[in-house]
Amino acid sequence: MNTKEMRERKNDLIQRADDILAKAKEEKRELTEEEIAMLSEIRDDVRKIKQALELTDEIESFDREDGADTKETKEEEKREMMDERKAFELFLRNKLNERDATNMTFDDNDGVIPTTIAKEITRQVYDLCPILERSTRDNVKGKLEVPYYDISDDQITVGFIDEFQEMTSHVGKFTTKTLTGYLAGALTLVSRSLINNVDFDLVGFVTAQMARDIARFVEGVLINGETDKVEGLTGVTNTVTAAAANAIDPDELIELQGAVKDVYQGDAIWIMSPSTRTALRQLKDDVGRYLLQDDITAPFGSILLGKPVYVSDNMADVATGVTAIYYGDMKGLATKFSEEINVQVLREHYATQHAVGVVGFLELDGVVVDQQKIAALVMA
Repeated sequence: MNTKEMRERKNDLIQRADDILAKAKEEKRELTEEEIAMLSEIRDDVRKIKQALELTDEIESFDREDGADTKETKEEEKREMMDERKAFELFLRNKLNERDATNMTFDDNDGVIPTTIAKEITRQVYDLCPILERSTRDNVKGKLEVPYYDISDDQITVGFIDEFQEMTSHVGKFTTKTLTGYLAGALTLVSRSLINNVDFDLVGFVTAQMARDIARFVEGVLINGETDKVEGLTGVTNTVTAAAANAIDPDELIELQGAVKDVYQGDAIWIMSPSTRTALRQLKDDVGRYLLQDDITAPFGSILLGKPVYVSDNMADVATGVTAIYYGDMKGLATKFSEEINVQVLREHYATQHAVGVVGFLELDGVVVDQQKIAALVMA
């Protein structure tokens, strides 16, 4: 499908979803299991088309940097990208001699660092990890000092005064937090049986698997932190404590949402575990309507109190003393994520396992820099 066909297909799918939801609303009933399954399938198809459109737009925009908008430049960059991708595939299949390698850098450990592949992995990491994608990101080398406004001690005050009356200084405190950049690595093993299958999209599999591994790790660190290294969302001090240790009351969700000021509500999302989402699906308001609704037009397929719900396996399930839900604008989280992922291929190290290793190294750090933008629900 070309771009026009993909957009038309996406619009048709969204219209089908709207028709299903409208029919259930008209008949004043809940969605059937069959309708829920159809909506889930439509949601997945729409996501795939959106990703394909984003990738197409990204590739087509390669020739717009620094005014290079000629057709020749565009074709040249596309050829370079395809050559590098093909070279990487040949390298993985052991059909390329190192002396014949192009667009790649080798080292003594049998490593290869293809620029296009690294960029594709980075793009997919952002797609798979919306917490990172929505955060305030910086990609700089070395330590980074970011401003942090502490609202817990003092507040800036404004009031009426009489003429010739002295004003009393009363201001909040500006401090800084340091983003360091801790080294992390993700290893993916690729079966040599897959490598030997010439009909298999080897490069696509490697990039997708590596992106999933990195995204899962990055998301886990940003949510749960890492002792003596990454603070992540564990630095949130704007909290609401649930009355129970094993259940969430609808009023507590309203209180949690209200803990984030209205000015920061525009890009706010909910973050919770699959088990927590399942529990919230059963909550109803005073007139019997479910609080959590499926919505094909929402970023993650469902909404709660008007905001998207993102589900992560890295979030803790409802239990005594745990943080069960985060809510807010993730721009309150500052991250330092190295987009220059170092990708290496280890052909001999895992030979006894009939596999090839693909390892990616990156630098990561994250701290909460604006407590007003993010709130957490902590169980009793």
